[in-house]
Amino acid sequence: MRRLFPVTDQTPPVSAGSAAPAAVGEGREWSLDELADAYAYPAAEAPHGAWLRANMVSSLDGAAQHDGRSEPISSAADMRIFGTLRALADVVVVGAETVRLEGYRPARAREAFAARRAAAGQGPAPAIAVVSASLDLDFSLPLFTSPLVPTLVLTGAAAPPDRVREAERAGAEVVVAGDGPGVEPGRAVEALAGRGLTRQLTEGGPRLLGQFVAAGVLDELCLTVSPTLTAGDAQRIAGGPAVAVPSRFALASVLEEDGFLFTRYRRTVPV
Repeated sequence: MRRLFPVTDQTPPVSAGSAAPAAVGEGREWSLDELADAYAYPAAEAPHGAWLRANMVSSLDGAAQHDGRSEPISSAADMRIFGTLRALADVVVVGAETVRLEGYRPARAREAFAARRAAAGQGPAPAIAVVSASLDLDFSLPLFTSPLVPTLVLTGAAAPPDRVREAERAGAEVVVAGDGPGVEPGRAVEALAGRGLTRQLTEGGPRLLGQFVAAGVLDELCLTVSPTLTAGDAQRIAGGPAVAVPSRFALASVLEEDGFLFTRYRRTVPV
C-alpha cells in the first residue's frame, strides 16, 4: 500500500487521548494500527443503539461491480482497508445475493488486531449476519458449518419453517427481524445491538444498502472511488426505491493511493 496519505481529514478524535494519525508523506505506507485509528468507531453510539457503517466501492461512472463482482474495480489498498474495517466490527451484515456472488467465507481472526479487539471487549473475529427472506442459501458452505464465530441469519417471522430448521441444523443462529417474510432494516440493527453487536458493518450488496438508506439507519459510508470506467448496466452502490428526501452526509476524511480515493462520510443529522 504505497503512497497512502490523507488528502484531508476532518475526523474528530475517537476518544480522549486518541486521534487519527497525522498526514503521511508520499512513499510511506500506513501501518494497520494507523488505519485502525483513522477508521475507529465513534465512542458514542447512534440513537438507534448501534453505529451502522457501510463499505462499498464504485467506479468513476458509478458501477458497484463488474461482471457481478466488486473485485475487478478494487485494489490491494482497498482490500487492506476492507480488512481493517472488518477487524474493527462486531458484526458484518451482508445480503444473501452478495453471499452467493462473492463466495463469502467466515471472518478470520487476525493477529494484528487481536490486542485491539480484546481491549474493546470483542471476540477474535466479527460475526457474519446474512440477510435473507427465503433462506435460499447453501448451508453446507464453511460460512455456516465452520465459522470462528457462529453465523447469524436475519429473516422475517414468515420465513419458510423448513429453511429455518435447515439453517439451525447447520449451526447458524436465526434472528427474526421483521413481521413478514423479509427483514425490516431498523429492526435488524436493533436486534444485532440487543446481542451486544453495536459496531456494525454492512458490505452490501446494493439492494441491502438501499434498504438501510431508505430506513434512515445508515450512520456512515466508507466509499472507495476506483479510477476505472466500466460502462454497461452494473448496479450502483445502493438500489431500490428512491427516498423522498435525499440523505445528507458530511465528509469525514479522504485517503488516496494510485488514483483510488478512500472516502468516509457521516450522517449530518442524527436520526
